[in-house]
Amino acid sequence: MPGRSTILVNEEYYHIFNRGVARQPTFLNRNDYKRALLTLSYYRFTSQTVRLSRFKEFSQEERNRIVANMQKKEKFAEIVSFVFMPNHFHLLLKQTIDNGISHFLSKFTNSYTKYFNTKYNRVGPVFQGVFKSVHIDSDEQLLHLSRYIHLNPVVSVVVEKQNLLSYPWSSFPEFLTEQSDLIFRGPVLEHFQTADHYKKFVFDNIDYGRKLEEIKHLVLE
Repeated sequence: MPGRSTILVNEEYYHIFNRGVARQPTFLNRNDYKRALLTLSYYRFTSQTVRLSRFKEFSQEERNRIVANMQKKEKFAEIVSFVFMPNHFHLLLKQTIDNGISHFLSKFTNSYTKYFNTKYNRVGPVFQGVFKSVHIDSDEQLLHLSRYIHLNPVVSVVVEKQNLLSYPWSSFPEFLTEQSDLIFRGPVLEHFQTADHYKKFVFDNIDYGRKLEEIKHLVLE
């Protein structure tokens, strides 16, 4: 297996993305998206006493106890923003411990692949090889990437502009709430007076985002 060209460094930010094998769908219905979101949330912590599939069998009281204990431990990475699309995903992550992002993505993709293969009676990988990563070099790049991630459902024509905020498989709605247990929004929102200013920053760029998507299809394989 070829080595990773991008070295993942603690306290740095990275755009992480991957798509389905042969560009096949990775999320077929609402339950698949819900499972992916739960998997992302569960495996961001460094300490799980049980696999997610077993965790789901416990009572709500026991789940709460397990999650409370995990939250006292370190995280592999902070999730700044994310989006799940029909055949791919994007994450904006801050690595917090050595090899944190690699461990996090391994746990996420392995767990989701087992779920998907069992549910649909298939074998083999769901995602296309090792995840791709791009280092974020500046605050400007961080802001534009978060906007790109949150615009993905519109520029990929999965939802209409007026329905973007109701797309449930993105961190965008959580950026506009008072607090979030999942998303580490500070590095983005600290550049805006209010969350509504960030919302405007995203929506004002929808048409340009669509143009970028058209260009991407011309220059990428």
